[in-house]
Amino acid sequence: MFEEDRIQQDSPAWVAFVQICFAISLGSTALGVIFLPVNLWVKGYLAMGLLFTVGSTIILSKTLRDQHEARKLIKRIRDAKTEKILTEFEKVS
Repeated sequence: MFEEDRIQQDSPAWVAFVQICFAISLGSTALGVIFLPVNLWVKGYLAMGLLFTVGSTIILSKTLRDQHEARKLIKRIRDAKTEKILTEFEKVS
């Protein structure tokens, strides 16, 4: 009943690439904030903004993925209903 070939899976190399890029971008931005020649409260404000931006990005990507998955499920249900209607129509004809 469950078709594994219909599930899109990323390669391990792609997952590693994405994780490394995320770590590098977050680390370099954090280092930039740490070594910025400004007062400590300004660094704290920028660090807080960085953390909120990262958190919001993660939440946004999860929400978009969930919406996409829901649309795929609705499409599969619609396709199954259409197939059932066509099958019943062919039996009557």
